[in-house]
Amino acid sequence: MLHVAVVGSGPSGVYTAQSLVQQDPGVLVDVLDRLPCPYGLVRYGVAPDHEKIKSLQQNLRAVLEHERVRFLGGVEIGSGGVPVTRLAQLYHAVVYCVGAAADRRLGIPGEELPGSWSATEFVSWYSAHPDAVGDAFLPGARSAVVIGVGNVAVDVTRILARGATELSVTDMPQAALTALSASGVSDIRMVGRRGPSQARFTTKELRELGALPETDVRVDAAELALDPAYGDPSGLPAAQRRNVEVLRGWSTLPPRDVRRRIHLRFFLRPVELLAEAGRVGAVRFERTAADGHGGVTGTGRYEDVEAQLVLRSVGYLGVPLEGLPFDTERGTVPHLAGRVLRAGTVAPGEYVAGWIKRGPTGVIGTNRPCAKETVTSLLEDASVLVRKDVPADPLPLLRAAGVEPVEWDGWLAIERAEAELGASLGRGAVKLPDWGALWAAVGRERAAGQDTRRQHARNQQSV
Repeated sequence: MLHVAVVGSGPSGVYTAQSLVQQDPGVLVDVLDRLPCPYGLVRYGVAPDHEKIKSLQQNLRAVLEHERVRFLGGVEIGSGGVPVTRLAQLYHAVVYCVGAAADRRLGIPGEELPGSWSATEFVSWYSAHPDAVGDAFLPGARSAVVIGVGNVAVDVTRILARGATELSVTDMPQAALTALSASGVSDIRMVGRRGPSQARFTTKELRELGALPETDVRVDAAELALDPAYGDPSGLPAAQRRNVEVLRGWSTLPPRDVRRRIHLRFFLRPVELLAEAGRVGAVRFERTAADGHGGVTGTGRYEDVEAQLVLRSVGYLGVPLEGLPFDTERGTVPHLAGRVLRAGTVAPGEYVAGWIKRGPTGVIGTNRPCAKETVTSLLEDASVLVRKDVPADPLPLLRAAGVEPVEWDGWLAIERAEAELGASLGRGAVKLPDWGALWAAVGRERAAGQDTRRQHARNQQSV
């Protein structure tokens, strides 16, 4: 009987577990996560007002409640936690689905000024990620600049422009809701270094900006015209063509006298963040021009744009996990069809899936075929993997080593605590805001005992 550990409970990890139990009727899967909460970026990355996408949690939940799948949260792997070598001793195989946790940098002067943040830090704050760095985003800010033109950039732009009425029905933490409701930001500029035909946002996300109440979307037709494809977008892929058409329509609309304005800017490359009174006060951009090969080149003309808040949204980056090989240039773990490669040789029993395998590309659904490829490789190796001597159940050994995982009943306790918090605030479920609140919720449930039903199912499989 194959016993597999999947490290990471986001979409790639859960799809890996799902593929394993679907393809092998005897496999047991432990899904480990550093956090006591499952679902990864679906819980802590998808914008709270995107309820349809967040509803994907119900599909992921069904997998984690499978009788041959066990969720073990609050388990750190690597530095400061369970070593990779020890994990390999406890399971026949380990699949690492740890995503891409870092942000790409701009690499320009002033990037470290107060008021300059990565978009991920901002998202973590309004999503109540327990590692969120603080709440000093909005005080004193009148103008914001979002650098980047992908879906994350659109998300943070939209959240900055949302009103309290629309956000209060989400699970956004109360502190973030209060701060955003009181925000003085009236102008938000989302800026890309290339043209509208090369923007990474989807048309659906883009159109949502135009549907925000009390918000005007401004697009400069002259700036759009700098894109060689703008005059005749018929040769573009359908998604890019629709984006150009939406932007073209907005550029013809007269300005409105409303509370907030979103300005979509293109062909501007950030070269420096300028200080004012000890914090960011403006962004200096260089005008760029298409180089005829899909890129841009600088023109030597500059423009300073006021901003007391700068959110950098220029991509994610994988980070090394102690004990695993790592390609620093690509930000991924070297692999062959999901099999981890050490010095160019397949490492038996070690696999990767998701962003740490292929890089931060694709949408949530892209993780399904990615996970399936890895699981296919793992099951092809199963006849060799099962010869390895592993414990019948690694959990007692983890506990003996001082690791106390949060099982599914602990996660259910967190859900109940969030429902209680929301009810006390006159809202729906509201996310617990920090580590202390999460552990307090888990502690109450731990005292009540374990989930005997699921443990019995696993015991029956072992028999």
